Amino acid sequence: MTTQTLRSGQVAEAAGVNPQTLRYYERRGLLPEPERSNGGHRMYPPHAVTVLRVIKAAQRLGFTLDEVAELLEAGTYRHGRGDAGLQQRARRKIAEIDAKMADLNVIRASLTEAVAAGCDDLTVCASSPACPLPFADLIEEGRHGGPCC
Repeated sequence: MTTQTLRSGQVAEAAGVNPQTLRYYERRGLLPEPERSNGGHRMYPPHAVTVLRVIKAAQRLGFTLDEVAELLEAGTYRHGRGDAGLQQRARRKIAEIDAKMADLNVIRASLTEAVAAGCDDLTVCASSPACPLPFADLIEEGRHGGPCC
């Protein structure tokens, strides 16, 4: 064991996570199993703080923990090479974000129409043919024997 090690609480505090998160990331394989002191305490290398910060930053960018694990693994195996997997994964994530933004714009437009139409009660609005919300089409289909929920 090196003399430059940190205990769980120190790593968690330095990375801005709680100790339970640290142990969870270990169980998920995002962090390697740390060495143990003679007293059984987990002892981490200082680099563990960087890895935790990378994990949290990647999550804030919209990556799932499974995707973060893939990025970390790709970086480990391709270290020093031109592509550690981020470019391709970032492009996919951008496409996902663009699709979500398009969906959110449709939702926003529908809600804006509902506010402009004075809709205040979903049940009343849904039964009105002038309802601007998308579920009005579903209700009409149900009345005519079409697909219904």
